[in-house]
Amino acid sequence: MIGMTVDEAAPRLEELVRWMAGGREPIALTDEGRVMALLVAPRVIEDLESALAAAGGHARGAGTAAEGSRNSSRLPTGSSE
Repeated sequence: MIGMTVDEAAPRLEELVRWMAGGREPIALTDEGRVMALLVAPRVIEDLESALAAAGGHARGAGTAAEGSRNSSRLPTGSSE
């Protein structure tokens, strides 16, 4: 897994999204040394959801990137601190 700070990733977001679209290695986004988010290819989430379904579980609140963009009002707009 590749790691970079949120500040390093921000100006490179388009490049990173295209990197993920190519099925590349996940990227851990960090802030003050803590992993705050992971960028992963959509197929990773789809594979996890399939594995959960096959195991008899279900994905709580999981959605695809497309669903997230349709529901962008649910996304945080700023820091909670």
